[in-house]
Amino acid sequence: MSDPLAVIAELPGVPEAVTDARKAVDRLYGHRVLRRKSPEVSARSALRGARASAALDGVDVPLEAIPEVTDPVVQGALRVSAELGRLGPTWRTAPRQVLARLHTLAAAGLTEDLGRPRTAAETPDPLGLGAAPGPEETVARVDGLVDLVTRTSKAPALVLAAIVHAELVVLRPFGSADGVVARAAERLTLVEFGLDPKSLAAVELGHLELGAAYAESLRAYLSGTPDGVAEWVRHCASAVTLGVREATAICEAMQRG
Repeated sequence: MSDPLAVIAELPGVPEAVTDARKAVDRLYGHRVLRRKSPEVSARSALRGARASAALDGVDVPLEAIPEVTDPVVQGALRVSAELGRLGPTWRTAPRQVLARLHTLAAAGLTEDLGRPRTAAETPDPLGLGAAPGPEETVARVDGLVDLVTRTSKAPALVLAAIVHAELVVLRPFGSADGVVARAAERLTLVEFGLDPKSLAAVELGHLELGAAYAESLRAYLSGTPDGVAEWVRHCASAVTLGVREATAICEAMQRG
């Protein structure tokens, strides 16, 4: 059986980027604060990730203002973040079910078609990526994505997470809140496939901090060329490393009291 993810894992610059991200995560997991307070670090990281994911969808609010914000995009990102820990085991066996649940959480207040694949050809394009594939092609590609998540691969978790994220953003399978769903699915993959099992790295914040490179790397991925796909995976590795930096800062602040 072919292993397309393993091929992607060997594209130019990808092995080195994945190794660097892995080393960053390993250093984080050695922090003494995590011996007793890893759940609290994870919770703080999740909050920062939710804020960043909403910002990437166009609603950027200060972290301290999050509890009072009623905007549906922010509230959806928060609901998704709170639910991720309960969806992990199902993600490996029934990813389609998890995606529907993520959309139901993310898009409440934005649409009445919660958890349902879009039937319209046109869909919002917040990142300026161009037209999404039509509904039939989208269904077929989501089927392929489900196969990637459930099959066995020798590729690192980061590679799978990057492809999951990119496909969901590019396909926009629901037609609303697809970015929040995509970033949540990326984080869920990093957790469940072993790179960050305690969900400490605020990878969504990493994407936000990389600025215009987020959309630019997705456009490179859309080209379908080996170089374009490699650029996107390297971008995701950088986002993980920045997310680790944020988690490390959380640990340091907690250590200082």
